[in-house]
Amino acid sequence: MPVYSELLHRHFPPGADLRSMQHSADIWLMRVDFVFEFPRTTMHNMVYIGGFPCRGPKPLPTELESFMQSSGEHGVVVMSLGTLVSALPKEMTEVIAEAFSKLPQKVVWRYLGQRPSNLANNTLLLDWLPQNDLLGHPKTKLYEAIYHGVPVLGLPLLFDQFDNLILLKGRGAARVVEASSLNVEDFLEALRDMLENPSYRDIQRLSRLHHDKPFSPLDTAVFWIEYVIRNK
Repeated sequence: MPVYSELLHRHFPPGADLRSMQHSADIWLMRVDFVFEFPRTTMHNMVYIGGFPCRGPKPLPTELESFMQSSGEHGVVVMSLGTLVSALPKEMTEVIAEAFSKLPQKVVWRYLGQRPSNLANNTLLLDWLPQNDLLGHPKTKLYEAIYHGVPVLGLPLLFDQFDNLILLKGRGAARVVEASSLNVEDFLEALRDMLENPSYRDIQRLSRLHHDKPFSPLDTAVFWIEYVIRNK
């Protein structure tokens, strides 16, 4: 895993390699929550800390707050491809833009690249967005996040996105569309279904369960790290 070579060289003794360190780890901090996990085997040295980086929303910048408020009773859809995917193929981007143009909701879209030719006035493109603060905003109707209780319309592209979306779909809090067969009609139907069908709001119940814990995920992680340090 050459991507980690410089990091290991800088911070660890000579000859250290990531695979050996993984095999000898005393504790694993797992960034998942059994609120939306399926039953599966686990080990005694695995501590579940799903949601540990999450926090309550902060006020939005003035212009973005004005855009959110301009959505009225319809609310806002937040669109993001995550941190690893900067753009989609042009044909797919224009499918998404056209579907958004037919919604009464406003749309905040984290977007890098050439502006879609069919972008509508209800859609705001940003090269960066305060995602946590947007998801915690009362005007946000659709995106993701068990922490903030916002349902997901997922377009899985790589890595753990497929598994995460199947887990949420299994809990009735998400719907999944396939990138390979994406078209305006199907994407628009999925958007409207999620915005209008109250069954997807079950994610708010999952969010309450996620928050209902004796200790925060971060405090749990700190305790078990210090436990291992104390007890080797």
